[in-house]
Amino acid sequence: MRARTAPTLEDVARQAGVSRATASRVINADPRVREAARVAVSAAVADLGYRPNRAARRLVTQAADSIAVVVPESDERVFTDPFFSGLLRGVTRALATTPLQLVLVMGKPDDDDRRMERYLRGGHTDGAIVVSHHQDDNLWRVLAETKLPSVFLGRPYADASRLPYVDVDNTTGAELAAQHLIERGCRRIGTVTGPQDMSAGRDRLRGWTNALVAAGLSVDLVESGDFTPAGGAVATRHLLERAPDLDGLFVASDQMAVASIAELAQSGRSVPGDVAVVGYDDNTAATLSRPTLTTVVNPISEMASRAVDLLLRVMDGQDVEPEVLSTHLVVRESA
Repeated sequence: MRARTAPTLEDVARQAGVSRATASRVINADPRVREAARVAVSAAVADLGYRPNRAARRLVTQAADSIAVVVPESDERVFTDPFFSGLLRGVTRALATTPLQLVLVMGKPDDDDRRMERYLRGGHTDGAIVVSHHQDDNLWRVLAETKLPSVFLGRPYADASRLPYVDVDNTTGAELAAQHLIERGCRRIGTVTGPQDMSAGRDRLRGWTNALVAAGLSVDLVESGDFTPAGGAVATRHLLERAPDLDGLFVASDQMAVASIAELAQSGRSVPGDVAVVGYDDNTAATLSRPTLTTVVNPISEMASRAVDLLLRVMDGQDVEPEVLSTHLVVRESA
């Protein structure tokens, strides 16, 4: 009975006033569909709560067999940044006692060819954990329209605030980093930020700013980074050009911080003698760095485990609340 009452593709087409073929093309994000048809079909999908084939099968079998970890980043970044390997280990570990398989879905942040959207609309998975999302990502809208059970790793933007998420208190973490530099005696403190189209990047900048303002220090030494080593090196070079008297540096990721230390050495500055450096993540880069890196813990394994738990509850039809984890500073040689 439940399977018979589930909305079908024919129901969507009928409500949208288009053919079944057109409705199918819209649901699979075919770029050749006219905008008017796409809008009509998307509205019908949202109104009817339609989900493709997998949803109908689940209504009959009550069995789910996969969840997708959706990462709108390049494969180069996913496979070189320890954040993502830690995330995938955490998700895999959390799924070990379930019958669910993990599916990794990647694509560039702009997703020009809409590969991720087609996958999520196509009914290929039973749920999604979205990671490293950007302000202009369309993924939250796709998830809302398809009603695919989903959880964000990291706080989504205002438009997506209805979606559940797991995050770390990035603002407080950055405040801890900046306060440590201040207490160490640093007075010309710069920061290399994360991308400002991501909540983590903006929150870490906010925390650094809060601490410096409270201490009566200037907040003018800001350079934007992109969480990559290359971005960290370029931003550090720009800071040194602007402020040769730089004596403290908060870098919004360990990957960038290690590159910053190398750039400081190249310019003849010692760490921590001339410039004290604090990173963010506490991943393998922090302990392999020379000097070892003082950093803020980003509890990625715990975040991944909590995200899986929230997603399984959403898939069971339960109401869930966002979770924000605390963090702390790990002091090593760089500060």
